Amino acid sequence: MTGRFQVDNRPSSLADTLERVLDKGVVIVGDIAVSVVDIELLTLRVRLFIASAQTAREMGIDWWENDPFFAPRAVESAASVKELAKENAELRDRLAVLERALEEKRP
Repeated sequence: MTGRFQVDNRPSSLADTLERVLDKGVVIVGDIAVSVVDIELLTLRVRLFIASAQTAREMGIDWWENDPFFAPRAVESAASVKELAKENAELRDRLAVLERALEEKRP
């Protein structure tokens, strides 16, 4: 067979199949719509991506690293982000005061 597809006639075990799925990744997509008398009440868009963590990282998917449920360090990180935002706001206020004082001293 030519091209990038290969035919493998060997029987594969569940472990082999699972290894292949996790190595390459699988995407399952579906939409569910609930309608009454042609009026759409609810639409659910389902996107399911099954892969190993390494494969997901290679594809740019790493949400679990910053989710507090999966990574306790993310809680500390979120707290430090809030502290930085507070400090940033205080510094902006101080800068505004200094700029106003500078404007008042200019002729």
